[in-house]
Amino acid sequence: MPNPTGLTLHNKSRYLEISFDDGASFNIPYELLRVYSPSAEVKGHGPGQEVLQVGKREVGMSDLEPVGNYAVKPTFTDGHNSGLYTWDYLYDLGARQDHHWADYRARLEAAGFPGDTGREPGTELPGAPKAHGCGHHH
Repeated sequence: MPNPTGLTLHNKSRYLEISFDDGASFNIPYELLRVYSPSAEVKGHGPGQEVLQVGKREVGMSDLEPVGNYAVKPTFTDGHNSGLYTWDYLYDLGARQDHHWADYRARLEAAGFPGDTGREPGTELPGAPKAHGCGHHH
């Protein structure tokens, strides 16, 4: 698996920029990092025990600590700080963002939050269907 060559926090626009030695580079929104935290608090202790995270669109990151040479531990502005994000996990989140956003959207809808209602009003998840169209498609 590739190793990171650069890691930059963009707190104003709320994303983590990470580049790897295979040439890949990703901008991972803090919201995606937060709702996919690998912590037991979010993942649960086994399949089916995941805890859906809602209302995290505006979450920021106040700290990012290295953990050995294999991971980082972020502290989010909502107080969450128990997830260890390995390089492999961050690579997957970056490379498969569309898949992860679609999965998150599906889980929100399944929990009774149609569309993006698990998020703050007036926001949309990337790839979410738009409420308006050009009028050429039916």
